[in-house]
Amino acid sequence: MSLADRVKAAKAAEVTLDGHREEMRQELRRKLHYKVVEGLGPTLYDRQMSDAELKLRVMEMLEWALDQEESVPLSRADRLQLLQEIADDVLGYGPIDPYLSDPEVTEVMVNGPHAVWVERGGKSFRTDTRFVDSTHLERIIEKIVGQVGRRIDESTPMVDARLPDGSRVNAVIHPLAIGGPFLTIRKFSVDPFTSDDLVAMGSLTEQVAGFVRRCVQGRLNVIVSGSTGSGKTTLLNVLSSYIPDNDRIITVEDAAELRLNQMHVLTLEARPPNLEGKGQVTIRDLVRNTLRMRPDRIIVGEIRDGSALDMLQAMNTGHDGSLTTVHSNSPRDTLARIETMVLMAGMDLPVRAIREQVASAIDLIVHLHRMRDGSRRVTHVTEVVGMEGDIITMQDLFLFDYGMGIDEDGKYLGRLKATGIRPAFSDHLENMGISLPPDLFAPEPFAR
Repeated sequence: MSLADRVKAAKAAEVTLDGHREEMRQELRRKLHYKVVEGLGPTLYDRQMSDAELKLRVMEMLEWALDQEESVPLSRADRLQLLQEIADDVLGYGPIDPYLSDPEVTEVMVNGPHAVWVERGGKSFRTDTRFVDSTHLERIIEKIVGQVGRRIDESTPMVDARLPDGSRVNAVIHPLAIGGPFLTIRKFSVDPFTSDDLVAMGSLTEQVAGFVRRCVQGRLNVIVSGSTGSGKTTLLNVLSSYIPDNDRIITVEDAAELRLNQMHVLTLEARPPNLEGKGQVTIRDLVRNTLRMRPDRIIVGEIRDGSALDMLQAMNTGHDGSLTTVHSNSPRDTLARIETMVLMAGMDLPVRAIREQVASAIDLIVHLHRMRDGSRRVTHVTEVVGMEGDIITMQDLFLFDYGMGIDEDGKYLGRLKATGIRPAFSDHLENMGISLPPDLFAPEPFAR
């Protein structure tokens, strides 16, 4: 055998040995994890125990369990790394813990145990992070959903939940997730964004921020629309911060995400059915119930079904100043989607009656778009004027100028510009003591 062949054979043997060691290490990790969970049992969920005490108990149990194992020789560095990994599994969220604590990461997407993606700066990147196997990932998912009283199993293989910090979680497991389980976590910043933050990021201009603030304070009904991940909930949080402190605010959500700092806030959260398929409380049930709670403002995290009818009725029965979000591609599409969702309520209403309700209830649509450069921008601020025949009439007050092009880094140079149209609800705001400066709507030339 030549020298080159001997070197190649030695490298192959080394790779095989390394692979075998890694398999043994992962098997040891699984075994130790089970021993810790079994040994501590209910102690892991003892709310009277501080985080520091619980971590100490877990590390003591891990040290003891590792001392009982002699199957895999470990260096001191490997031993410390293994202990930390298992502690993260037991106390936190395993391999994705570092991304959940990274302020630059806005989304964590687990496409199965060996494919973890994260979003930074609006763009997705694949990481080298891996779960041990599907069972390991499922345990992390069960821990997350168990913290908020939800469950996930073969009878309920999909769930929406949230982390203690309010981050939104969606999980899908077998038999629906082929190659899964799948886990998606949309993180929320520790400090909620303010309108100044959105202006600094270019999501909207200071001029438009001042305009929508006046609209919220003037008790106009506002819809925030946009595609998935366009920043609707973030903008809804900002808009809700404009509501006066003395207003009684009731929020309705699938999973509580809104963070309001006013003094008089009541939060309602929908509930899925139990094991027997009973006990479900839907968004629609909660919206109807809010009308009996004497709200000054109703904020619905998102309308996606027949709850649209109840929301419109609330807006049309004296509950001015309501806010909600809708998934859509444009302001016109927003109205079409609301019309469709009202029909989902099962009421046999003529289309014209629905459109009259929509035109009467909604005053303003603020539409967001997620750009190709990863940024999230408000692209339309559109007033719903009324009805002309069978058509709901709208007029754009501010539009994003795409014609300004992009820079050398691929970033959009455009911004929101006034179209020169003064809204029809100006007199209403004047009657509320809120003035709209004439120069707010001064027309600006659009690039060609």
